[in-house]
Amino acid sequence: MEYRYLGRSGFKISEITYGNWVTAASQVENEQAIANVHAALDAGISTFDTADVYANTGAESVLGEALKGTRRQSIEIFTKVFGPTGPKGHNDVGLSRKHILESIDGSLQRLGTDYVDLYQAHRFDHFTPLEETMQAFADLVRMGKVLYVGVSEWTADQLRQGAALAKELGFQLISNQPEYSALWRVIEGEVVPASEELGISQVVWSPIAQGVLTGKYVPGQPHPQGSRATDEKGGANFIKRWLQDDVLQRVQDLKPIAAELDLSLAQLAVAWVLQNDNVATAIIGASRPEQVTENAKAAGVVIPAELMARIDEVLGDAVERDTSITATRSPSQREA
Repeated sequence: MEYRYLGRSGFKISEITYGNWVTAASQVENEQAIANVHAALDAGISTFDTADVYANTGAESVLGEALKGTRRQSIEIFTKVFGPTGPKGHNDVGLSRKHILESIDGSLQRLGTDYVDLYQAHRFDHFTPLEETMQAFADLVRMGKVLYVGVSEWTADQLRQGAALAKELGFQLISNQPEYSALWRVIEGEVVPASEELGISQVVWSPIAQGVLTGKYVPGQPHPQGSRATDEKGGANFIKRWLQDDVLQRVQDLKPIAAELDLSLAQLAVAWVLQNDNVATAIIGASRPEQVTENAKAAGVVIPAELMARIDEVLGDAVERDTSITATRSPSQREA
């Protein structure tokens, strides 16, 4: 495993992060989810990402249970605040001071720790003054409950505003967590340049495009049973945008490139996002321990420039690059 600094800080994390968004207390049984975490630790992954909203707090509890007995100083735990949790009451959502300060205590209890390494604003809150949000984060840092602060799916302008306030309050934003893959490159036009300017790294999710970049979905053939595309409980809605035959064929056409590097398609996809210098880590999920083990091998891989260019040629206009999409990721109405 290789390790990278997160943002303009002295904080190092593993190039591969294990995330338990839809694979703990949701699509995967708890015993299996715990086995996946142990496989991550065995593979040298030290960084774990979750959120209070995943499985309505259930994912944090599973991660906390899985990490029991692991030396706390040897791992990095990330979680997030914003989405509706609990009974979804009128203050159970957003980035108000009340919701942030109450949410961190719940997260710490479920995770079984006194602090989280990185606390992230899961979305931008259009209904709470940004000054209130950033002051709450500053207070958590001073309390020692949070070591570093990040955000998720913020636009370039939101990052600039947040970073300026953080600096005034005596701390810094060091990360942003966006969707990013060889098929989904909307952050490259504005978010990445702003982040490089501000000293913010990307902690990217869905590097294998919800599983499409593994090549297991073949054009003209039924989707594999038990795959995310067939799971109406959670995964199918997220993956459907990639399931057109043209996109699936382009992914199949990446196989010779993966073979040149002695990689699987999934490993190639994870390694591809890590070629971006602004990316500190790629979040992987898994339904089985062997998937964790295999995908972790993407750490440290260098893809030559000529092969990066060939990947661009193969994927062509199947790639989404519209920078305006990021602004739609934060809800314009309260979810609760």
